[in-house]
Amino acid sequence: MSSSGAGRVVVVTGANEGIGHHMLRALLDDGYRVVGLDIDVRNLESLQETHPESLRYHECDVTSDEDVEAAVDAIIAEWGQIDVLVNNAAVLNFGFFEDQTLADAKQTFEVNFFGYLRTIHAVLPHMRARNEGIIHNVSSGVGLVGNPGLTGYGATKGAIEAFTKSLRLELQNTNVTVTVMHPTLAATRQAKELDYPASQMSDPADVGRKLARQIESRKPTIFTDWVTRIGLAAAQRFPFLVKKGTERFVEAHEAAQGTSTAGEPVEAET
Repeated sequence: MSSSGAGRVVVVTGANEGIGHHMLRALLDDGYRVVGLDIDVRNLESLQETHPESLRYHECDVTSDEDVEAAVDAIIAEWGQIDVLVNNAAVLNFGFFEDQTLADAKQTFEVNFFGYLRTIHAVLPHMRARNEGIIHNVSSGVGLVGNPGLTGYGATKGAIEAFTKSLRLELQNTNVTVTVMHPTLAATRQAKELDYPASQMSDPADVGRKLARQIESRKPTIFTDWVTRIGLAAAQRFPFLVKKGTERFVEAHEAAQGTSTAGEPVEAET
């Protein structure tokens, strides 16, 4: 086991499965004390049996002020500090904007945006008091380049990008910093529902390990690897790549709505 963590405390939200879970496991292997927060903690319960000294978990709904505050208070009471916060919890509900309600959008923002703000609001005073800390906000390329069927999710990630830049500037004269993490598209339970080709989706365990290796980074933007960095840069520079890569979502939606790609009604066969 590596001793690089040296007993530092990392909190990971959305830690029961997917990228967050594999980040947590890699951090444990690197000697960190890790706390997993999630509304479902079954995978964390079994993992704690093999890491009784270095893993803690709390059932925590990031849309609840009380849950978040109680979890943070418990961590501080036991371990005395939070060195790194990884905001990873998110919901990804695929659906075209016209088919969703405002309530759907509000719920997505409650988890993906205000959930991040709640945990930061609870943790930041402790970091400021020690003048030490790193906050990683897991983002997505969708927040920068878009994706049909992910208007709500993309909007929350775009908001996180802007929020992080502003908060980083506010904290520039302290030793507390905020970053955005950009993982590559991984075959998580939620992402599989997008039905992207398997060749375009990475192993969540690999993505989690790569991000865990950069847990102490204070760079403004952290990528899984250089492939992710170049891919997102290309998508931003050449929007037609995104349009071409996602046109099947639009075509499927228009077929379901009974319209052609030009927006004209499709004649039914007789």
